[in-house]
Formats: sequence, structure tokens, C-alpha cells
Amino acid sequence: MTFDLTHARHDKAHCLAPGLFRSLKRGERKKLKLDVTYDYGAQTLRFVGFEPLDAQDMRLLQGIIALSGPNGVILSDEPKTDRGRQLRLLLDPKLDAAKADALVVKGTLGQLMREIGYTTDGAESRRDLKASLLRMSNVTLHVKEGSREASFHLLSYAFDEDDGNLFVALNPRVAEAVMGSSSKGFTRIELSEVRALQSDPARLVHQRLCGWIDPGKSARVELNTVCGYIWPNSTDNAHTMKTRRQTARKALAELAALSWTVSEYASGKFEIRRPAINS
Repeated sequence: MTFDLTHARHDKAHCLAPGLFRSLKRGERKKLKLDVTYDYGAQTLRFVGFEPLDAQDMRLLQGIIALSGPNGVILSDEPKTDRGRQLRLLLDPKLDAAKADALVVKGTLGQLMREIGYTTDGAESRRDLKASLLRMSNVTLHVKEGSREASFHLLSYAFDEDDGNLFVALNPRVAEAVMGSSSKGFTRIELSEVRALQSDPARLVHQRLCGWIDPGKSARVELNTVCGYIWPNSTDNAHTMKTRRQTARKALAELAALSWTVSEYASGKFEIRRPAINS
């Protein structure tokens, strides 16, 4: 199978915010809320939502961002079309973001599913992706830097049930990363790796490490820290912690199978080298 998309240019803070995307047990989605605060340089970002986000939400967002690279259209503060005005209204940019450009991308659910590695295009998968879009559209991001503030939804979307077309507006912060205009930089996520990963824990670890380690570079991390990439809540239960460490090791093994170099230089301590970009 051939693919059209090679990578996503993602905002680093969205990738690094601890607990923005996490592993969830059955039933936890209904019990938990999303409220994550992350200090990124001089900025404080707070993500708030009615439901927590998991690895499948993250995976869909990666695909949308990748699609917006070649196909994105700038959404200004004064859209010229009814669809643009609807998406801008739902994105709800306020304060310093009121005049900021967002980015709109048009695609289909089937196209997104194929590009991020779904092996089936069935009704259940489509229903799950629609639920994911609704969940992410209900997440509000507040950004504060000194006396300046901005807020907007993670994304907004419109789905045409008649022709299957999907329109997604990405928030101004992600839009800047995609367009290369962000002063905060961006992280590159290889879609070939996203498609190859088999488990949700490995997907969560992969994005966090992509946000931290640049292509061709290496860094050191402890196993307990890797566990925190999957489960942001700590535990005092010895059995639970043992299981988490085993899962984290398996996630790192998946990365090693993708040509990442994972070396355990001491017990529970790893040096991880990310592959260089293949030109």
C-alpha cells in the first residue's frame, strides 16, 4: 500500500504536556476529566476538557496535522465562506488569539484512517473516530505568558454526512507549527513509524520522545519516567508499578524495532537515539 503523507509538523508543547494523552482503562473515560497544566518555557498552558484523551485521539490528531501540511488552508479572523465562519466560531479563539490565523484541512475519515495505519474502514472504526473528533473539539487550551493570555479549542470540525467530507480547523498554535512560523519550534513525527507501532503505550511513548529528542539525537531517560508518559498518575501499589514497568519496556522494544536505538546502560536507565531523517 502506498501513502501520501510522510510526517506531521506538530507543536512541541502539545506533544510534551504530561497527561494530555494517556492510557485509559475501560470505564475511566466516563469517570475522569481532562485538566492538564504544563509550563513550556515562559508560557503556561492549561488543557481543559469534559473527557480525558487517549492514544487513539492522539493518533487521529497526528493524521489531521500531517494532512494539513500539504492541504491546509489559512483560516483568518474574517473567513470568506460559511464553512470557514462556522469553523472559526466553533474554534472560539479569544484574547490574544482573536486575530490569529488557524488552519483548515479537508479530507475524509477513510483517508485519515488509511494514513495513520488503521487496517479496517468499518462502521465501528468510523464511529470511534467521530467520537474522538467531538472529544477533542471540546478541549479548551488556555495559554498565559506574563500578562498576555490567549484561549481556543484544540480543534473544530464539520462533517458532511452526504459526501463524507471532513473539514477540521487546527488551533493557532498548531497552525504555526505546521506552517513553520512558530517561534517555539516544532517537532517532526514520522508517519511510517506511527503506522508501524502496534500498541497504545508505544504510541504514547513515541510522541513524547519525538517532542523531546530531535532526529539523529539521543537522550537518557529512566524507566519510571517512561511509565509516566503512559500513566501520568503515580501509584504506590508495587504490583501495579511492576506491571507498568513491564509495559514500558515493551513500548521501548517497539521503538527499537523501528530503528530507534534503545540501550539500557544501567538497571532501569536507558539511552535512546532517534533515527536521523531519511532524505
